[in-house]
Amino acid sequence: MTSDSRPTVVVIGAGLSGLIAARALVRAGIEVAVLEAADRAGGRALSETTVLGSRVDLGGQWLGHDHHAMAGLAAETGTTVFAMHSGRLPALIERRRPLSPLSPGVLIAALATGLAGALAAAGRPAVSNDRPLSAWLSRVPTRRARRLLEALALISWTADLDRLSPRAMTAMIRSQGGVRTMLSTTGGAQDSLVVEGVGAIVDALAGELGPRIHLGAPVTRIDRDAGGVTVHTDGRAWRAAEAIVTVPAPVAARIEHRPPLPAARTAVEEGAYMGSVYKAIAVYDSPFWRATAEAECVILDEPARAVFDTSPPDGPGHLCTLVAGPAARALDGLDPAERRAALLDPLADRLGAEVARPAGWHEKSWHLDPHVGGGYLALPEPGSTAGFLPHDATPAGRVHWAGAETSGEHPGYLEGAVLAGERAAAEVAAALAG
Repeated sequence: MTSDSRPTVVVIGAGLSGLIAARALVRAGIEVAVLEAADRAGGRALSETTVLGSRVDLGGQWLGHDHHAMAGLAAETGTTVFAMHSGRLPALIERRRPLSPLSPGVLIAALATGLAGALAAAGRPAVSNDRPLSAWLSRVPTRRARRLLEALALISWTADLDRLSPRAMTAMIRSQGGVRTMLSTTGGAQDSLVVEGVGAIVDALAGELGPRIHLGAPVTRIDRDAGGVTVHTDGRAWRAAEAIVTVPAPVAARIEHRPPLPAARTAVEEGAYMGSVYKAIAVYDSPFWRATAEAECVILDEPARAVFDTSPPDGPGHLCTLVAGPAARALDGLDPAERRAALLDPLADRLGAEVARPAGWHEKSWHLDPHVGGGYLALPEPGSTAGFLPHDATPAGRVHWAGAETSGEHPGYLEGAVLAGERAAAEVAAALAG
């Protein structure tokens, strides 16, 4: 397609969902243009090559045990999926020392987590949607139990706990497969990784679409009429029969619509925001720590964080750290060396002094990314139910919706992004045929 030819469908966003939707349409013989505000494709997926030649994912990276669409996509694109190295249970670390799983605080936290899971499974509407989760946690006995639950909630959802309601929490637990699935590595949502990085899958999809992808093209307005849509970027208007918006709802809220969107869709965009998350991966010649300890742990000391051994089967060593919520934003005030020391030095007691001397260091503060706005996903504002997962994806005339949050299965995950892209493409193809 030349830059001057007219597409049948405009896809807004070159994240995984947008690329999948565009590819499905092209394979069906429908011409598309993909408009991406950033200078790269991938959205919330971002891979980098390390000094040792391996690939690391600074964005979405995990395939759950039942994420069949992603597994199929990895096989199709020639990438290699491997099971993440994981111990039986992650260690819980406080003041640089492991906590016994039988300590009172840990047992209380386990009971509270089980209660949250039970409420989620029951779909209890009586759970508060106005009071913040922080108020609910303040009623949990013992400081240690509260701190553990706070750390788990931050890492799971990246929300400030005074900006997330208990009802929103239980809704996310229910939509994402339950507490056990959400928090588990082996057999759960963090089961497997891609040796070449999820970015290799993005590159394969983008390569197939070629010049149909237009980078540095932020969409400012979408006009709808009986004959189609006009999608406006800085300095250009794209006329097409249909459009698919695949960016997260808080990012989509920046786009003006004429006429205004239906109230249900406006409520989604106004009732959601992006979480705050920082991710870092330290790279070593080998996963040396395995000789003495498993790396996977949840650290309760500030900044509260989760640590994972994401090393590929043949090395080198990859140590992944996730920090979320206010603690993630607090790291923004440090320089890279200070952040690295703050996150790695406390691990020396458990993993060895060598952990403080990585060969490479990769990091990303997603809440500072102007085109994504945060991560892992869009979260509901307190009091809103429109922002609950999955997001309403009812078409507004000739404008359709995709993105990980709109998937009826595995919303918020890479798997959900793929399924939503496929669903939106089928929806558009049917509209064009009809």
